[in-house]
Amino acid sequence: MATEQQLYTISIYTENNIGLLNRISAIFQRRRINIESLNISVSEIEGVSRFTILVNMTEVNVKKIIGQIEKQVEVIKAFYHEDDDTIYQESCLFKIKSDLLFEERQIQNIIKESNARIVTVNKAFFVLEKSGRRSEIELLHRELSVFGIMQFVRSARIAVTKDELKITEMLNAFKN
Repeated sequence: MATEQQLYTISIYTENNIGLLNRISAIFQRRRINIESLNISVSEIEGVSRFTILVNMTEVNVKKIIGQIEKQVEVIKAFYHEDDDTIYQESCLFKIKSDLLFEERQIQNIIKESNARIVTVNKAFFVLEKSGRRSEIELLHRELSVFGIMQFVRSARIAVTKDELKITEMLNAFKN
């Protein structure tokens, strides 16, 4: 069992109840574990939510965390995965002054090379969207920072597992 820290993606399937986010985040807070990213959305099963949490910790501790999370009444099942076991992405938006798009040839090259997409352009600013791995987004951020970024926002990690979780059967049984 790995004793060194590494990134783990935790997937938690839950009922959608008020206050659950606070209780789940308190589990991490009590153990002084920083949540790198957090996403909550609907899951593949109607009426069931999915938390996707990215943490940097040891495998021993992630197993303990999973045990604590599963003690919450509304939690149906929790899993943890290493990066190699998941397909994951993040998204971001950059807001940049419009004149740079037309005056700085290098920005157009950066946009093409990074596979970013222009979402909107007006007289004052343009907005770029980029989806990909965190390292790709960080590289694009560094390249655009030279020109000045008016606003920047990055989403939390979203992920699916490479292997079948068999959660659908479990969740369908839960619903009945």
